[in-house]
This record gives sequence, structure tokens and C-alpha cells, in this order.
Amino acid sequence: MSTGYEEIVINERYSIINGSYAMFGLTIVGNFASLFVIDALHATSEEVALLTSLPALMTVLATWLGAVWLSRVNSKKMFCIRATSVARVFYLMIALAPFFIRGPFLAFFVVLLLAIMNFPQGLSQLSWQSLMGDLIPEDRRAAFFGVRNRVTTIIAMIATLLPGLALQAFPSDAIPPYQVLFVLSTLFSFFEVYYLVLHRENTERRPDVVRIDFHVREMLKPFRRAPYRRFLIASMVFNFGWQLAWPLFSIYQIQYAHATAIWISAFNVASQITQILTFTLWGRISEKYGNTLALAFACLGMAATPVMTVISQNLVYLTGLNLITGLFVSGINLLQFNHLLEVVPREDRTALIAHFNVIIGIMGIVAPQIGVFLLGKIHMDPAMWVSTILRLAGTFIFFYLIRFIKRSKRAADAADHV
Repeated sequence: MSTGYEEIVINERYSIINGSYAMFGLTIVGNFASLFVIDALHATSEEVALLTSLPALMTVLATWLGAVWLSRVNSKKMFCIRATSVARVFYLMIALAPFFIRGPFLAFFVVLLLAIMNFPQGLSQLSWQSLMGDLIPEDRRAAFFGVRNRVTTIIAMIATLLPGLALQAFPSDAIPPYQVLFVLSTLFSFFEVYYLVLHRENTERRPDVVRIDFHVREMLKPFRRAPYRRFLIASMVFNFGWQLAWPLFSIYQIQYAHATAIWISAFNVASQITQILTFTLWGRISEKYGNTLALAFACLGMAATPVMTVISQNLVYLTGLNLITGLFVSGINLLQFNHLLEVVPREDRTALIAHFNVIIGIMGIVAPQIGVFLLGKIHMDPAMWVSTILRLAGTFIFFYLIRFIKRSKRAADAADHV
């Protein structure tokens, strides 16, 4: 019979392997599905717009409904296995779609599949986050997720480079090469699910007692928890500023700096290289100084990125900037989730993780649209400044939160000495 410590180590190992196989499929589909729809299937501008908005909408819906569903199950692992399996079937459906659908409707049908896929994927992500909160103790999360994120980022870089180089050998409107990539993603997903099954979960627990409905009053309840409320407000402000600039970066790189596909790949790989090298560093900083301070510094670095981008249209400069930006992206990706687990109580973990993901998901739907709106009204440079200002505002809120954490620790220490 394994001890608790041995089970933790086993779960950590399986989680890294599971995440590696998952990242192959997620990266291939995430990076090349849009190219498939635009270049090979000749999607209209309306279909391209749906490719951005519909998946985000489905993810928000899945997160909200999933919180209700997940709070009523005994095994989060089995819920995650089922949701992940359903989501990965869509890889194969997208690959096979050209054999069954012909004509101009094919592009819309693939966009619809990509959107619907985000519903089970949202359920999978929510249940995985909640499951990891149960399986990985708080004192091990920073170090473990630092290693896991570094490994999965290496996989993401490989899954970006190799398929990208392979696609260069074919005409941009050739459908079969994309089909092969999506079939490969499906094969990787078998191993992803297999290692998810191997995780060891203690199911001797009562289902979460929290019940969520769709009333606005219920949505406002989590704000009554001071630590979570402060973290959520800071995250909302920062993420709104962060996501506002997402379409602006693509527009600037392609239309202003005239970056080709090779340069776009170079931007992504440069950022991924730095992330690989710094995930462990952020874990150590977090362990020494705390999640909040480390996250605040990561956000501070990201705040400067929009205005630093519009300084120059030189492609070498933009590649170097992405190399530096990767340092702060790795910190945010690691620390934001760790901080979320830190401020939500175990008994309400599923509900509050869902609440957080829904709010941030709504930011992901609205903020990019506002970014494009600002681009049309005030042009590129001022729009990027708006993004920087919002990111800075969120950063300063994170720095402000440190005082509350220190006050709580002093109160806890005083209580221990009573």
C-alpha cells in the first residue's frame, strides 16, 4: 500500500506525462486549425470572426454548467477522463470532415466543430484544475507546476516547429496535410487519457456542498470572500488589459511589420524558449517571497509589452522582445493558477475555480473586441497604451494585496501564541 507521499509523487509523474501528450494535440490544433480554416478551406471574414468568438463563448458556458455538474460527482478524475475523451474525439471529426462535407459549407462546419469542441474541453479544464488542487499539496505546487509547465512548453515548441516546417512543403490550400496533423493529435490523445486514468484519487469524500444557479445574486456571492474577491478584481483588471491587445499584436506583426509565417513561428518559439528556462525560476521565487509578490512582478513585466512592441517594426527586434516577454508569460501562467488555489477554500474549490474561469472567460470574449474597436477609433499606438495602462492598474492591485497577506499572517501568528 503506497503512502500518501508516494501517491503524491506518482500523481506528479503521471500528470507531467499526461500533460506532455495533451500538449501535442492542443498545440497542433490550436496553432494550425485557424490556418486550415483560412488558407485551405477559404473561410469568409464572418466565419473567421466566429472562429474567435464562438469557442470562447462555449468555454464560458461549459465552465458555468460544469461547476454545477462537477459539484455533484464523487470522482473528479472520472469526470475529467470522460470530458477529455469527448473533447479529443473532435480532433478526428475535424480530420474526417472534408470526406463528408463538400463545398462552401465545409469551412463553417469545421468552425462549428472547433466551437463545440470547447464545451467538453472547458469541462475537462475545470475538472482537471479542481483535481490537481486535491492531488498536489499546497507546499509542492510551485515547484511541481514549474517543472510541469517547463516540460509541456518544450512539447509545445516541438509541436509548433515540426508541423510548421512540414506544412511548408505543401501548397497552403492543401487539405490532406492538415488532416494528417489532426489524426496525429487524436493518436496522442489516447496516451493523454491513459495517463490520466493512472492518477490515484481518494474518492472517499462527500460531493461538494456548494450549489450554483444562474441568478445574478448567486454570481455575486463569491465576492463576499475577501481573499478571493481581491485576487479576482486584480486578475480582472490585468487580464482585461492583457486580452485587449491579443488581436492588436497579430495585426501589428502582420500588417505593420509585415511578418511572414516563418517570423510568426520565430516569435512563438522565442517566447517558448524563455518560458522553458524560467518556469523553475518562478517556482523558486514564489516559494521564497510568496505567490502574490512573484505574480505582481510577472504582471509588471507584461505591462510594458504593448508599448515596447510599437516602438519598432523591425522583425529581429520583435523576436528579441518575445524572447524577453516569455520570462513574464511563464510567471503569469504558473503563478496565477497557484494563487487561485491558494485563495479558495477546499470545500468551495470547484465552485470558485468555475467562477474565476467564467469571469476571465468573459474578459476573453469582450476585451479583444474592444481592442479592435479602439484600433479603428484611436489607431494602433494609443490602443496599445490603453492595454499597458490597464495592465499596470492590475499590477498595482496585486502589489496592494501584499499588505493584506502580511496582515493575515501576523494575525495567524498572534493566534498561535495565544
